Amino acid sequence: MIKKQAALTMAAASLALLVTSGCATGPERKPGDPFEPANRAIFKFNDKLDTYVAQPIAKGYQKVTPQPLRQAITNFFSNLGDVSNFANNLLQLKITDATEDLMRIAMNSTFGLGGLIDFATLAGLPKHHQDFGLTMGHYGVPAGPYLVLPLFGPSDVRDGIGMGVDVKFNVINYIEPAVRNPLYLAQFVSARANLLGATDLLKQAALDPYSFVRDAYRQQRESLIRGSQNNNAPPPNYEEPGAGEGTSGGAGAAGAGAGAAGAAGKSNSGLPNYEDPGDSGGAGAPGAPGGSGGSGGSNNGLPNYEDPGETSGAAAPAQPASAAAAAHSASAPVAASATAPAAASAPGAAAVPAQPASAP
Repeated sequence: MIKKQAALTMAAASLALLVTSGCATGPERKPGDPFEPANRAIFKFNDKLDTYVAQPIAKGYQKVTPQPLRQAITNFFSNLGDVSNFANNLLQLKITDATEDLMRIAMNSTFGLGGLIDFATLAGLPKHHQDFGLTMGHYGVPAGPYLVLPLFGPSDVRDGIGMGVDVKFNVINYIEPAVRNPLYLAQFVSARANLLGATDLLKQAALDPYSFVRDAYRQQRESLIRGSQNNNAPPPNYEEPGAGEGTSGGAGAAGAGAGAAGAAGKSNSGLPNYEDPGDSGGAGAPGAPGGSGGSGGSNNGLPNYEDPGETSGAAAPAQPASAAAAAHSASAPVAASATAPAAASAPGAAAVPAQPASAP
């Protein structure tokens, strides 16, 4: 009870300080941070408290506690946090995530010795991170101005209210004070010990730690809200227009599939064909001016830019075979794709039956 009254008193004092200091906004004040002077003062207070109190305790805890025991304590509090994750996923109507959270709680509480061992993650059940602030953001509640709360750190108006709701419905709150207070202290020390590396990185990389933490916090929360809103949206298709057409690709390898692949890609993906007209002739384009020009003009809608000298001088005995393959694929694409490997492996043999088809 005394702890709750002290927390409420500190929150009320910080809000009063923020309101009184936010009346005069400077010309360089960031729009999302109208209470920047008060926020910086609270941030400095939290930083000093963390440097001289929290970090030494966390480093001592990390030094005297073996890694398996530290991991077991982290797993224990993570298992308790899955209760809040389950409730918020249920409020957001994420039935699949809520079911996974419930299965995590059941599995870790029974087989994991009360959550000391994280069997659920090893079994493939993902860990979700939800809170009531994200739930309000999921339904469109704006974040409001950026706030730095004493002891709790970066937040905003929406997440501050959500934090109060999360604390109110925390499982530890309903345990006897003789057990609850040591649990809160152990949870704080364990969480702070897990973030020692992040503190060193922040001090080394950030020129202005306050601005770095503020921008990172806002971007992370917005990203989590967008991810929760678009959780059921199908992923976009990043495949190339002609990548999925195996039949047309095989015909193009035989010397006659570029036009068919372009038409198939345009009709299936709904995107225009951006292939190079010089590449659409396939393997037999230099020796078949009619075939390459027809494919470039009919399928791509572009003029033929090939050098006439190259088409006249590059004639080879395999020209009738490629022209026959082109004519045959135009009438029967499946047959052309089926005979493409044979024509590629034995061009001499393919030239014998192809001569009658080139007579017209």
